[in-house]
Amino acid sequence: MTLTNSELTFVWTPTTVILGSLIVATTLILSFVIWKRNQFSASQGLLEFLRCLIVTLVALTLNQPEWRESFEPEEPPVIVVLHDVSGSMETRDVVESGPLEKEPKTRNESISHLIEESTWSALGEEFDIAIQSFSSEGGVTDATDISSALSDAAEQFPNLRSVVLISDGDWNTGSPPSQAATQLRIRKVPVYAFPVGSETRLPDLEVTAFDAPTFGLANKPVRLPFTISSSLAQAHSTTIEIQSDSGESINYSVDIPAMGKIQDAILWTPKSEGTFKLSLKIPPIPEEHSDANNLMTAPIVIRREKLKVLLIDSFPRWEYRFIRNALERDPGVEVSCLLFHPGSESLGGGIGYLTEFPNKETISEFDVIFLGDAGIAPDQLSFENVASLKQHVSNQAAGLVLMPGFRGYQQTLLETSLEPLFPVIMDTTQPRGWGSSIPGQFELTDLGARSLLTRLEDTENANATLWASLPGFQWFAGVSRAKAGAEVLATHSSETNQYGRIPLIITKTFGTGKILFMGTDGAWRWRKGVEDKYHYRFWGQVARWMSYQRNMASDELMRLFYSPDRPKTGDTLNLNANVMSIGGEPLKSATIVVRIVSPSGKVNSIRLQSGSEDQWGLFTGIFEPKEPGEHLVNVTCSENAGMLETTLMVQGTDLEVVGNPARMDVMEELARITRGKMIRDADLDLLRSNLSTLPERAPLEKRLRLWAHPLWITLLIMLMTIFWIGRKTVGSV
Repeated sequence: MTLTNSELTFVWTPTTVILGSLIVATTLILSFVIWKRNQFSASQGLLEFLRCLIVTLVALTLNQPEWRESFEPEEPPVIVVLHDVSGSMETRDVVESGPLEKEPKTRNESISHLIEESTWSALGEEFDIAIQSFSSEGGVTDATDISSALSDAAEQFPNLRSVVLISDGDWNTGSPPSQAATQLRIRKVPVYAFPVGSETRLPDLEVTAFDAPTFGLANKPVRLPFTISSSLAQAHSTTIEIQSDSGESINYSVDIPAMGKIQDAILWTPKSEGTFKLSLKIPPIPEEHSDANNLMTAPIVIRREKLKVLLIDSFPRWEYRFIRNALERDPGVEVSCLLFHPGSESLGGGIGYLTEFPNKETISEFDVIFLGDAGIAPDQLSFENVASLKQHVSNQAAGLVLMPGFRGYQQTLLETSLEPLFPVIMDTTQPRGWGSSIPGQFELTDLGARSLLTRLEDTENANATLWASLPGFQWFAGVSRAKAGAEVLATHSSETNQYGRIPLIITKTFGTGKILFMGTDGAWRWRKGVEDKYHYRFWGQVARWMSYQRNMASDELMRLFYSPDRPKTGDTLNLNANVMSIGGEPLKSATIVVRIVSPSGKVNSIRLQSGSEDQWGLFTGIFEPKEPGEHLVNVTCSENAGMLETTLMVQGTDLEVVGNPARMDVMEELARITRGKMIRDADLDLLRSNLSTLPERAPLEKRLRLWAHPLWITLLIMLMTIFWIGRKTVGSV
């Protein structure tokens, strides 16, 4: 920048000029009279000069003095041509006009002539032309950040005169483009928007959901729910394929409605154990312009060995009996029971019943523990039992299901080390909960509607309808609210308190384990009319959901697991690693680094932090996946030279979708805000003409408001202080 002019200016009005002049004139006369009265004393003369100076400065302040400097940019004026290179620009929907029918071009192909220097050579005598591509942060093409592209251009070129924006307008990350446009308008930089692509969606079939469970058993059917959407004008029948990387495949016929979607499920029976990747694929059809979204994958862990489950309760209540019966009939579950009879000399006995609480060694055998209406008492649990249970969940990735009952024994656990594991704040004034003659109903939350844990029907709509129609319950626990970080899957449909609906089904993680709180003992009523259909399915899903982490990705020295188990783009993923020394002891401190490579190749390195003092061997961190698809995960530990490799499958839709319509509304808004124009290809000559006649930019101006500057105020205060001290010194009035 070159300084061209500087001057002192005033923002005055006739009133301020007249008033200021009168004040100064009056002060001069008064000061002269006082000086004369003091026989023209030098000290008094100095005081009166100071008085006049202060009054003059005050009068000037009324007229708002400013110091203005004008600068001319040394750089030549610049026009920036920004062209979009994000993934959506590969959409093939641009049809060139002409007498002969031509194959559609991709959006990128259609703008190839606009990013050639020769296109803008006619403007080269007046402007510097900068042709730049943009997509998102780091130059990756999996997202579009228009706002950052505009802001970066304004920051890079101080003498920016105009921006030519060539894009489909499909921004999906960063700040709204209107924010950057507003800043450009302030700088008087117009945006000439050059939209690319069709305003209507192309004919397409898309796999929008593939909700394979995280866990299954070999030789036992597994439900694989899926959703397919269509933008075809006609209904379409096809045969989809689900294929495992083990070589197994299933074909399934579906009828997809026109401009609609289908939700369905396929049964798959895995033949062997292991970790597999399942792929659901729609065969491409001629009507589609792209088959890039015809495939979705999901991981699943298949085990052969039985899950070991422990049921603990004080009395053989109905919920206890039916959970035990349901799990005992499950070929994939081995059930042990510990049944207290308060006041009785002996524990409940029989096949599968324990005679005492498991010790520290034997409790490690159990994958999931169902803790019913039992608590701290001489004939129930001890503080040592509770501490052992906490360590098992926290350090060994076990699941804990809390199932309070109307006797309120579980409330005694709130005064023990088990209290942090509760995902809810209990109402201590209601230890026995609430009963009602009118049955209560569950109501799924948004999280519950999406959760595989509460999926009792294969489609979301059917599942929501089922939960609303399940037989009600007549008792529920005294719960105030869910704790921070817990996930509420279902609430009471009608009962509320000061915090909102009463939560009934809540989950959370603690250390390496999972917690589920079931706030009613009436789920056994779901058997009415359908026997075990839903009751069996729910508790079977609970057992598997809470235990699969113990075997998800294991190594001799390290184990890695995460929550949520079925992450989606945008989720905050909690990473947990159990790390042992070469001697098999849990490490108290170590350097654990998780390296995650996304499908686009972007690498994230996360250093895990050690857990609390009672969680030796546990290291935690977070990761926020931005891309759907398979992520490669590598975990290393410098202390034991251990390394673990696994994969992480993230569900979700790509931000950049080939086939979506162009966002003309975004481009129009940018042109309108900046007082630019929308330009079509046929108007290219008009665009060059408009750019060549852009008015000269006014010099940049810096304004220093002296009257409002802190130094100006400080000067006045300092002068008035000196004047006051001087008057006291010479004895002036």
